[in-house]
Amino acid sequence: MLKSIKSLKNPLVKKIILLQDKARDRKESGLFIIEGAREIHMAVAGGFDIETLLFAEHMSTYFDAEKLCLHAAHKPEIIEISREVHLRLAIRESTEPFLAIVKMKKQELSDLHFPPDKPVLILVAEAPEKPGNIGALLRTADGAGVDVVIIADPKTDLYNPNIIRSSLGCIFAMPVYSGTSENIVSFLQQNEIKIYSASLEASKLYTDVIYSKRTAIVVGAEDKGLTEIWTKSGDQNIIIPMFGKVDSLNVSVSTGILLYEVVRQKK
Repeated sequence: MLKSIKSLKNPLVKKIILLQDKARDRKESGLFIIEGAREIHMAVAGGFDIETLLFAEHMSTYFDAEKLCLHAAHKPEIIEISREVHLRLAIRESTEPFLAIVKMKKQELSDLHFPPDKPVLILVAEAPEKPGNIGALLRTADGAGVDVVIIADPKTDLYNPNIIRSSLGCIFAMPVYSGTSENIVSFLQQNEIKIYSASLEASKLYTDVIYSKRTAIVVGAEDKGLTEIWTKSGDQNIIIPMFGKVDSLNVSVSTGILLYEVVRQKK
């Protein structure tokens, strides 16, 4: 028989709310929440394990939910939820009928390997704080065909619902790692990946640089920029010229400009 939840007091409803709201609960359980058919589909395609899939009885059916996870490695438990429960759990204003409880992937930087002669394009973002900015960075990286995104010294966990939403599911479309700046610099140098740091200090115009086949573009927070470990340890600091009255761009815009210049040269 199809399992159905109609009460807001149901333990699973309370669990989902905690996973949405509390980074600590996500970390301790190793679980997070995805809302939306597109994002769930991308998570399945990215090899994430869907533990439980919920669908709103007034907006969808069991068969729609089943099709959504047709290619999942493990079939999730599928649960119908009432309109009242769905409205309580849905974060988006334009609500989606599906929510999923998903297992995190443990992606350690030490597990990341590249063949010696393979061209590589990596985006490193140091200490981004706003989930919306992180989501936008992930979308930009996906659009430019970045191989790997690495978050240095993260200020928020990558499975924050607002990051998933603002990235439009791109967080599931490519490998995303995190670590300390020191460990990431060491990793890049060991793998002979050239470091190009977006900085005002001792910089060349980004268009005057010839980028290597193994490139890491490093960007910092809009208000603070990069810390010294990146401006001093990198192979070349690069800058985007500003011709107006403001002295900086939105981090996702500047990242897009830099990444697409690398892509242009490689093409």
